[in-house]
Amino acid sequence: MELVSLDRIHAARKLLAGVVRHTPLELSGVLERLHGTPVYLKCENLQRTGSFKLRGAYVRIHGLSEEQRSRGVVAASAGNHAQGVALAASLLGCQATVYMPTGAPLPKLAATRSYGAEVHLHGATVDEALHEAKLFAEKTGAEFIHPFDHVDVIAGQGTIGLEILEQLPEVRTILVGCGGGGLVGGVAAAVKAIKPDCRVIGVQAEQAATWPPSLAHGSPLKLPEMHTIADGIAVGIPGEVTFAHVSELVDDILTVSEESLSRALLMCLERQKLVVEPAGAAAMAAVLDHPGRFPGPVAVVLSGGNVDPLLLLHVIQHGLNAAGRYLSLRVRVPDKPGSLGALLTRIGALGANVLDVEHTRVSGALALGEVVVALNLETRGAEHCQQVVTTLRQVGYTVSRQL
Repeated sequence: MELVSLDRIHAARKLLAGVVRHTPLELSGVLERLHGTPVYLKCENLQRTGSFKLRGAYVRIHGLSEEQRSRGVVAASAGNHAQGVALAASLLGCQATVYMPTGAPLPKLAATRSYGAEVHLHGATVDEALHEAKLFAEKTGAEFIHPFDHVDVIAGQGTIGLEILEQLPEVRTILVGCGGGGLVGGVAAAVKAIKPDCRVIGVQAEQAATWPPSLAHGSPLKLPEMHTIADGIAVGIPGEVTFAHVSELVDDILTVSEESLSRALLMCLERQKLVVEPAGAAAMAAVLDHPGRFPGPVAVVLSGGNVDPLLLLHVIQHGLNAAGRYLSLRVRVPDKPGSLGALLTRIGALGANVLDVEHTRVSGALALGEVVVALNLETRGAEHCQQVVTTLRQVGYTVSRQL
């Protein structure tokens, strides 16, 4: 299969002038200190529609004939591609129909409709919505706009690679979150054509990692199930076109845990002052997991910022826990007046903040004359958590940590 050429990506760049934002590449001081080399963030979360998807969608729809556009376009997405297609279709004067999973985040659903698309909710996954969108295309003659598996889409996403090379010519490693492979394949096509010694690394969520087994097998393999907060990269099977690009051009694929995704999102909020969705933070999660591993300067693509506020709340709590900022304990104390107060005083002296307390005498593991106190504490990090637990045990308390 012929790969997307550099000329094609340059043509896409000219086409997108005035349509997409030239997003900033910001130096991250905290990541630079962690790695000992400059680490920059490519902020596609600040792109129009909140993600990189507008680039590929616009190039793809612009490439249709007037007759094709008159029949409308149809797409399937968890949200970011939906918004990209909806806005691109609106700018190019054609009607968009979008199928989204029933659990699609409400802000993404509302935004897609606000760009003028007709939205249908179908199935529990993007793959199920994708199947329904293809049926709609067959029935109506609407042009199906695949979220990743088309050369025009890959060329559009590849313009990010051109921008990074212009903004940071000395870059040696680029990390990109990947689901279907359109973004990482496009970035790699641009970068390898200009600077072949620059490493391009894809990053997937562990619980939706279809690329490692597919690459090992030599062709796309379908995952039996996926469970991840990173809905934007939860793709069950790579495409044939993207597989050709990734297998040929991408240097490595890494996976990151749900805890790492949460920690990366929290880092973006706290230290970078950037709102990034879990899928958009996947590349940063890999940087946090592997300090010093990547030759620098390093560029990290933050691919999207469209996050449901309720999910954001959950992920922040999860990220605080993963970073050692929360500590849940069960402590046995004597069942007599003053015992609970003494325990709380001790914890306060250790600098931990008590968030809530549950006191119970009902437990089969308790000895006569004992009660168990369940505590949720706010702490200063993993070392502080260990200090609290160790000190309580040293003064005679029976302590168990809860996950």
